[in-house]
Formats: sequence, C-alpha cells, structure tokens
Amino acid sequence: MEATTSARPVRCALIRRKADYIPPSRYTLRAALTDGDAFTRLSFLILGAGNIARKQILKGLLFLAVEVAYIAFMVTSGAENLAMIPSLGWREQTAEKIDGYWHYTPGDNSVIVLLYGMATIFITLLFVVFWAYAVRSAYKAQLLAAETGEAPDFIQDWRNITDREAQVSLMALPVLGILIFSILPTLFMMCMAFTNYDSDHVLLFDWVGLKNFGQLFSADGAVNASLFGEVLAWTLVWAFFATFLNFFLGLFLAMIINRPTTHLKGFYRAVFSLSIAVPQFVSLLVINQMLQPEGAINRLLMNWGWIDEALPFFTDATWARVTVIVVNLWIGIPFTIMQITGILQNIPAEQYEAARIDGASWWQTFTRITMPYLVFVLTPYLITTFTGNVNNFNVIYLLSNGNPTPVGATAGKTDLLITWLYKLTVDKGDYNLGAVIGIFTFITLAIVSLITYRSSASYKDEGGFR
Repeated sequence: MEATTSARPVRCALIRRKADYIPPSRYTLRAALTDGDAFTRLSFLILGAGNIARKQILKGLLFLAVEVAYIAFMVTSGAENLAMIPSLGWREQTAEKIDGYWHYTPGDNSVIVLLYGMATIFITLLFVVFWAYAVRSAYKAQLLAAETGEAPDFIQDWRNITDREAQVSLMALPVLGILIFSILPTLFMMCMAFTNYDSDHVLLFDWVGLKNFGQLFSADGAVNASLFGEVLAWTLVWAFFATFLNFFLGLFLAMIINRPTTHLKGFYRAVFSLSIAVPQFVSLLVINQMLQPEGAINRLLMNWGWIDEALPFFTDATWARVTVIVVNLWIGIPFTIMQITGILQNIPAEQYEAARIDGASWWQTFTRITMPYLVFVLTPYLITTFTGNVNNFNVIYLLSNGNPTPVGATAGKTDLLITWLYKLTVDKGDYNLGAVIGIFTFITLAIVSLITYRSSASYKDEGGFR
C-alpha cells in the first residue's frame, strides 16, 4: 500500500509531463530544402513563390513585399551602415570661406554611425527570422495542399492566428517592443564599452577593445579597481537593507493593522496610501534640505540644547549611508504595507482554523503558515524590488547626491553603480567607462536575480502553495 502511495506522485508527474509534451514541428527549413518541390525551394530566394503557387496570393505578395523592402533598404543605406561599423567614421567637419561667409561641411558622427550600424544588424536579424518563417510557410502550404487538396486561404490563416495561435499573435508586439526598446539599447551601450568615447572624443571615436575594462581594474586612475569594488559592495549592501528592512517593517505594520483587535483600519491604510501619493522627488528634496548642516533638523536640535554642532548627515560616510537607508524606509514601507495587506487577507482561513485546533501558538502560526505563504507569493516582488534598489537612482541622487565625495574622486561614499554611471557620462562625458560599469551592473543583477528566483518555491512549484 505504501509503495502504491509513494509511486502515485511520480506517476502523476509523468502523466503531466506527457500531457505538456509538444512534438517538434515537421515544417522545418531542412525538410523544406530536402523534401520541398521546385516552388518551395524557389522560396529560399524569392519569398512567397511557394505560397503564390498554392494560390495563397495575398500571403505570398506580403512575403515578397517584405523581401523587396529589405533589399531596397540595404541598397540605399543598410550596406553603407554596415561598412561604416569597423571604422566608426573618419570624415571630420570642414569649413570653407566663400564670399566672406563660412560654409561648414559636417563630418561623421561616430554615435550615429554606431547606432545606424546596430539598427541595420538588428533589422537583418529580424529579416532572417522572417525569411525562415516564410520558407516554412511555403513548405507547409505544399504539404497541406498535397494532403487536403488545397492550402489554407488568407481567411483560414487569419482565423488560425487569432484562435489556435492567438498567444503567439498577442505576444508578438510586446516581444518586439522589448527587442527595440530594451535589447537594442542595451547592446548599443555594451558596444560603447569597447570604444574611446569620452570627453576628448565626442564626435569621432574608435574601437579600443578591452582597454576600458583594463582601466576599470587598474590600481590607479580616476576609475580604478579599488573604487569600483567599494561602490559595488555599498550598492549590494544598500540594496539588501533597502529591500529587506522595508519588507520586514512593512510586514510588521501590516500585521498590526490587520489584527482583529485593531480599530480604525481604514484610517491607517488611508494614511499610508496618501504618503504614496506624494511625489517621491518632492519628499526627497525636502528631506535633503531639512538634513543640511543649517537645515531644520540640526537647528531644532541645537535650539533644544541636545547637540552642540550640526550632525554630519551628508558629510560623514557612515552617517550618510545610514541616513539614506532610514529615509528610504519612509518611502518604501507604504508600498510594502499595501502589498502585504492584500496577501494577508487572501491566506486561506481554514489553515489558521486548523492551526488553532491543533493548539499552535501565534509564533508557530506565523512561521508555519503566514511567513511561508508570503515568501511564496512575494518572491518575484522581492527580486524585482532588490533589482530596483540596485538601480535606485532617485533616492541616492536627490537625497545625498552620492556625498560625501573625497577630493578628486569620481564617486562618493553613497554613490551606487547607477549614480556613478550617471556622473561619469552626463557630468564628465566618459561614456565608455560608464558603459563598462553598466555591463557589470547588468551582470550582477542577472546573476543574483536568476539564482534567487530559480532557487525559490515560486519557481519550483508553479502549481501553488501547499
């Protein structure tokens, strides 16, 4: 009996896995090349030829139009864009005086050259994906025409992409948006890390390989290994405390408000909701002024006789770091309370009832039911919050501006990687070094997020909390 019971979960898992199995498609490029007829093979060169031959006229013309548009683009500007990538441009601006007036001839702009080149590569990759889809479509039309007597017409294809394959159609636009507005700018930024694009090379710059990475890990210079290690360590420490202090203190307040004996629940929740409604930058700028040496807090404490000199909120490294963490609690706790309040109200009541019947204490109920459920539900939220705190530009820049900053240093004691990157690029114009720091920021976040999420119960048990 025990063997049968223990084998049941394994059998259920195998059945579920078998039910989720999706057989590979038979409409592949290799099959189209080896088993396709003349029209299908012609589609490798002329998109839509196989579809037009099977009376899918509109579909075939659409494929052909995309191919013609791509070829026209490559002939007019795409090929030149690709040819300019190795040099990033070389023509300098020239000036010639004609009839007493200066006439300027613009030269190359390496940023534009790199941007257009990356965009051309991106468009080419998209066209390759589209080309593969068009060839497979021609082969699919050939097989269906042989099996059913005719290939699906445009109306049938439209019904298919809006019904059986609706998930593909609905996800196409968001995925394209991610590729254009997230992936492409990220790749463009990564390319900057391999150039000498800085304040001395604004219009024309060249590829320098790994030179910028070597400078980041050098022992001296405005940007060096010691400074990078210090900023990275503080960034991780800040993100940890900013995430988990907000979580646990917000959990504490949310549970107090959610207690049956707590009165005026709606009032307390409304107060925290109003604090969220205040623009964050307004709160940060006001607090910044209040914590200055001549600000309201120091003046008030000195008038009361509690201190003899101004507290170094932003002039001492330890004070500044503690200050930004504490102030961030004021901003982050209301969000956490709203999140946890909704989850606490959705924990199954029968679990608490069973715990009371079994004689569990409040601590056992919290550690065995409440906390596991919250962690299960909020793990993706905590990972997102941690990532957001690593890139929390507003709190650091508007509150402390990275200060205190040692004389001659490019990063202050409270600067995060993101604010350091901003100062290097916007303030100093060293976009190449900023891009290197951006790459390491991305790598750090990717590793921490992936390892944490794949180790969580939310990932391992998508079926639900048990």
